[in-house]
Amino acid sequence: MKTMKKTIALLVAVSMIVGCAIGGTLAWLTHSTGPVTNTFTTSDIEVTLEETTGDTYKMIPGYTITKDPKVTVTTGSEECYLFVKMEKSNNFDIFMTYEIAEGWTALNGIAGVYYRVIKTADMDRPHNILKDDQVAVEDTVTKAMMDGLTSETYPTLTVTAYASQLYKNNTETFAATEAWENVPANSSTQTDGE
Repeated sequence: MKTMKKTIALLVAVSMIVGCAIGGTLAWLTHSTGPVTNTFTTSDIEVTLEETTGDTYKMIPGYTITKDPKVTVTTGSEECYLFVKMEKSNNFDIFMTYEIAEGWTALNGIAGVYYRVIKTADMDRPHNILKDDQVAVEDTVTKAMMDGLTSETYPTLTVTAYASQLYKNNTETFAATEAWENVPANSSTQTDGE
């Protein structure tokens, strides 16, 4: 029995040695890929507001004055709502008038705010704000009315541009009023004031 146990132990030991020798020489087919690293960068919207005609103008009753503020969403920005806010001095309507250029829609419930949707194809394209790039002096303005003005009471028109992202998520867009509410009161904005 002792001999049989020794024989079995010897056979097991030889089998293990042979198995290890064969297993060590086998080459298994394997493959692996290189790593794929996903980087998530930031997004933003950049807006410029420019005017080439200056910021001080002389009023002549009945005349139109060339004034060409243009707002642009720069390439690389996200699709967005583009807003312009027109702020008139209290006496502006007595002396001056203007119309908004085509393509702008008045924002319901917010006086003096207009918007348009900017898609990727519209980027880096300047958008006129005033119809025919002009404001007009009322023909009812008299010399006496103008003589009564001071540097503190000259009529002014201030244009400010804002932008807010168009999409809430992959499938839904903001309504224009929601997008306007997303614009923080203290956001960095571009203003063209006269």
